[in-house]
Amino acid sequence: MSSFVGVLVSDQWLQSQFTQVELRGLKSKFISLKNRNGKVTIGDLPPLMVKLKAFGEMFKEAEIGEILAESGSVDNEIDFEGFLRMYLNLQSQAAAKLGGPKNSSSFLKATTTTHLHTISESEKSSYVAHINSYLRDDPFLKQFLPIDPATNALFDLAKDGVLLCKLINVAVPGTIDDRAINTKRVLNPWERNENHTLCLNSAKAIGCTVVNIGEQDLVDGRPHLLLGLISQIIKIQLLADLNLKKTPQLVELVEDNNDVEDLMGLAPEKILLKWMNFHLKKAGYNKSVSNFSSDLKDGEAYAYLLNVLAPEHCSPATLDAKDPAERANLVLEHAERMDCKRYLTPKDIVEGSTNLNLAFVAQIFHQRNGLSTDNKISFAEMMTDDEQTSRDERCFRLWINSLGIATYVNNLFEDVRNGWILLEVLDKISSGSVNWKQATKPPIKMPFRKVENCNQVIKIGKQLKFSLVNVAGNDVVQGNKKLILAFLWQLMRFNMLQLLKNLRSHSQGKEFTDADILNWANKKVKSRGRTSYMESFRDRNLSNGLFFLDLLSAVEPRVVNWNLVSKGESDEEKKLNATYIISVARKLGCSIFLLPEDIIQVNQKMILTLTASIMYWSLQQSVEDSDSSPSPAPSVNSEDESSLGGEVSNLTIDDAASDTTVSSQFENEDPIVACNISAASNIANEDTPVASNNTTEDTPVASGNTTEDTPVVTPDAGVPPPTENEDSPVKE
Repeated sequence: MSSFVGVLVSDQWLQSQFTQVELRGLKSKFISLKNRNGKVTIGDLPPLMVKLKAFGEMFKEAEIGEILAESGSVDNEIDFEGFLRMYLNLQSQAAAKLGGPKNSSSFLKATTTTHLHTISESEKSSYVAHINSYLRDDPFLKQFLPIDPATNALFDLAKDGVLLCKLINVAVPGTIDDRAINTKRVLNPWERNENHTLCLNSAKAIGCTVVNIGEQDLVDGRPHLLLGLISQIIKIQLLADLNLKKTPQLVELVEDNNDVEDLMGLAPEKILLKWMNFHLKKAGYNKSVSNFSSDLKDGEAYAYLLNVLAPEHCSPATLDAKDPAERANLVLEHAERMDCKRYLTPKDIVEGSTNLNLAFVAQIFHQRNGLSTDNKISFAEMMTDDEQTSRDERCFRLWINSLGIATYVNNLFEDVRNGWILLEVLDKISSGSVNWKQATKPPIKMPFRKVENCNQVIKIGKQLKFSLVNVAGNDVVQGNKKLILAFLWQLMRFNMLQLLKNLRSHSQGKEFTDADILNWANKKVKSRGRTSYMESFRDRNLSNGLFFLDLLSAVEPRVVNWNLVSKGESDEEKKLNATYIISVARKLGCSIFLLPEDIIQVNQKMILTLTASIMYWSLQQSVEDSDSSPSPAPSVNSEDESSLGGEVSNLTIDDAASDTTVSSQFENEDPIVACNISAASNIANEDTPVASNNTTEDTPVASGNTTEDTPVVTPDAGVPPPTENEDSPVKE
């Protein structure tokens, strides 16, 4: 496997102010400036700094020059560390201009660096208690548990990556195959790096936002990043049941069936608030709780909630208490009698700790939700998608969230109906394609504004040469699931084509096709002396997983432990192999979102994304190895990849970015995209037809000889942005 070398700074304090992703981005800019001018002086920095969105929106170039001039003459030469100090100085000036940095919750948000790096000891203690509780019986970790929250043992233990991988499996069981985790007591740098790569790719696969975190940040045990990641994992675990599929009794929260769709579109924490207010209203509490902070500080809402949920443990003294701290203590005693785990202290309630209050309310919900069953449940069950649609929805939702767009997707089919998220995705993968002046940002009250957004989505899709015959924006607004899935599949495919094209910048623009990927995989396996073969992406022989294990071993011999591989003859053996394949691919560095069932059932789309992701990783290593002496790239069908040259796209997984890659974060503050799961063009897509409501559901999106009504055109990377529609209302 390729090794990871972090950007090292001699001043440890200075290095601690940046993540590795940030350091690599800034170093690339510094090097490019030095290569252009021969050296870097203070006077060279203002034109560079003003291009960074973080500063460009705050200062003019002359203002930046005045600020930097305070550090010395404009002719003074500076090194990389001096450049970093200048950056921090500007950042502090920008924060002061804004009136100070804003505090934000670390739960389920991008764990970007604030450069304050303050951590909450209460939160750390709560997360340690959670880990001690759920992992105390783990065969490997039990020798290190319980962790003492008063020390830094949590961060030291997390440095090997085992703890984080195990915690992900607690949050979403089965995400990581334990056999793929390196669990020796003392790991070498290779093994430790593999664990962290596996952790980050698996975290993305359960819905965590891990942009701006690199393997080296985890190896270094950086507290603020580790706590941010741990908090997201724990939140996903605690809120896992807050949806209609897991808890159909939640329909009791709506007054009629017409409101069920609105409920499905809510984020889990919003559903939790709705559940809390539902019971508080029944208990006679005359206020509404709108957050997990200030509205809970006095403890009264907790007292009413617990009294209505567990009246047998009710104590009149709780409501009679005048001191908030005393009432908070009585609330926690009541909760303990309900067997609710204590995630917070009375002080945390009084101070309004958002994360800990949310975790506490979620525990109460799990222990006793107080909801009854009635005939509404049958309605909720009727809304459940078939298994394939559910798996596709999950894949696309996680893929979108991995892109680092501003909006987090909770329910794919509901969240995309106003068009805004789709516009964000289009702008991410085809920069400049969206005319934001003709887009309306949520919340959107006027239905025609949603249609306008979706019409622009379809318009851009057609300009990117997606197959969208007889499809209109209103089909998306109406929530046509087949059309939404088909559109998103083409977005993923286009995205992967862009990535692969960037790796073949010397190949005269020849696009990849599914046949190229198929041939590459077969020749790669054959070149290593293996006999397995893939006829097509729907080859039923792929269900045993042996071909993909051969392929993974071919691109990196170390990554597969053949002692753990079965023959794949029974259903159980196929499941073991499929689970192992996914974890090994993520351990290698592939960001993928498929499930073992997709391999066992040979889901054509997911099989192609897996193969394309492995191919992308393999070609990327060849490009990085040949950066020092690039040469024209041969046909992808060639067995020799060593001469593949070209520029590595900045749309790479978090930790594969080279020092020469300019991180997009410093251009426009958009997180680095982790999306190695897309597919190539011209894939036959029988499961998600691209047709409107007036076409039959069986109309396939096929490659090759298609009918005139359903053409499939290979997306063109060089499509100009859409023209403005003068008739459309303009929304700034």
